[in-house]
Amino acid sequence: VQLQASGGGLVQPGGSLRLACTASGFAFEVYPMSWFRQAPGTGREWQGRDWISTINPDGSAIYEEAMKGRFTISRDNAKNTVYLQMDSLTPDDTAVYYCACSLTRGQGTLVTVSS
Repeated sequence: VQLQASGGGLVQPGGSLRLACTASGFAFEVYPMSWFRQAPGTGREWQGRDWISTINPDGSAIYEEAMKGRFTISRDNAKNTVYLQMDSLTPDDTAVYYCACSLTRGQGTLVTVSS
């Protein structure tokens, strides 16, 4: 059972980035998938991570209110992959981004928003 996030990197303020998280070892298509993030220096406990969004197996999604309109979650069940499209990024979005489901959590991918 594994989740592998990718797509992080350095982006300028106002830019966009799409993260991907590929699952293996379980029936991805039946699990809700979520994205979280944790800003640098905010501790190592999982509880310190901020929830961003969750997408259900049928594609319906919910978002943390502050993320609505800038972040879009999607999934491709055929590819066992969940995505997070991030637009209009600001330095406050700098964080390690994690995907997760009820079975496991990924390692995270670092997004740095800076000029």
